[in-house]
Amino acid sequence: MTFNELNIISPILKALDAEGYKNPTPIQEQAIPILLAGRDLLGCAQTGTGKTAAFAIPILQLLDSRHAERNHRHIKVLILTPTRELAIQINESFAAYGRNLRLKHTVIFGGVPQGAQVQTLQRGIDILIATPGRLLDLMSQGYISLKDLEIFVLDEADRMLDMGFIHDVKKVVAKLPSKRQTLFFSATMPTEIQKLANTILVNPEKVEVTPASTTAETITQSVYYVDKKDKRQLLEYILKDPKITMALVFTRTKHGADKVVKDLHKANVTAEAIHGNKSQNARQRALSNFKEGRIRVLVATDIAARGIDVDSLSHVINYEIPEVPETYVHRIGRTGRAGASGIAVSFCDEEERQDFRNILKLTAQQIPVIDNHPYPSSFSGKVIINPPKNKDIVHRPNAVSGSGGPVRHRPGVGRSYNKR
Repeated sequence: MTFNELNIISPILKALDAEGYKNPTPIQEQAIPILLAGRDLLGCAQTGTGKTAAFAIPILQLLDSRHAERNHRHIKVLILTPTRELAIQINESFAAYGRNLRLKHTVIFGGVPQGAQVQTLQRGIDILIATPGRLLDLMSQGYISLKDLEIFVLDEADRMLDMGFIHDVKKVVAKLPSKRQTLFFSATMPTEIQKLANTILVNPEKVEVTPASTTAETITQSVYYVDKKDKRQLLEYILKDPKITMALVFTRTKHGADKVVKDLHKANVTAEAIHGNKSQNARQRALSNFKEGRIRVLVATDIAARGIDVDSLSHVINYEIPEVPETYVHRIGRTGRAGASGIAVSFCDEEERQDFRNILKLTAQQIPVIDNHPYPSSFSGKVIINPPKNKDIVHRPNAVSGSGGPVRHRPGVGRSYNKR
């Protein structure tokens, strides 16, 4: 299928062509017709599936058809998202797909002075992308009215819950017109998120792409069992591979991220950290430096990294195993996006064995162990979970360089999707 077959208007098709998009991803193929028909949508999809384009394209088309003549601009669309980084990226997507339309959009978030954001709002916009805190602040000051809202998008609802924003989300929803189209996206559906979806959606169509407990088929995974004290040396050893031109490294804590960066600098590896204690300018500068190749390694905590979308990111390294197994799926989903290949490497020390066991249970996979490295673990009883029998899994020896890990051959996996 092509985007043309989804009845996308010419100005948007031209923009998609300029971005190099030819064929819609599964979520775009399913969601776009539903949204163009004006229906509510419940989307269960991981990041990297092309989710942003799945809602941005039909929103742009709907607004263009409804408001061809705009003497006065009022906010018609609100996209609520948990992090500043993700809000900025969604705004960039609207700019790309809507470049040939006369619609105006902007992004607001906290951590920076509100003056410039207020000035843009006062000039009038059609589409607002916002984080909950700054949105509520500007609403309370009278700078934002949602009385003319037609479409509401709640993105990454599960992360809203994780970050403690769910009450802010409910406050925003209470201010919305009852007659509206609502789009609700979440990678996982815990009970509280399901309840929230039930309260704000009206007879929604459900689209589910890649269950949150599964990892992308295109990601080669491996694990190194290593003593905690040797993780620094193991990371430096792995990064000696010149094929790793850029790597996203995950730690559990902000302090841990800063320490890894400090250690990498000592090893003459260019790196920066991105986490909640960094200023917005520092976070954006680090992300920009990473995207443009000025640094080789970006070290991140989970909350800061959600929504980071870096084209052609080849490697994700779990320096520390996450306590929540679903977080592992989200972490490694930074690579292998929208059909591209990627490599995910994990370091597991003795204290993290149970957390890794939970990951194996969740994903129903047996992740290959890499033993041939200079820092083998001293602890015994490595984690083994019997995987489901699958004759199509082939184990290869060298997962770091990209030739290792499980390679699955399944119908449809070879289908080519453009990166989003």
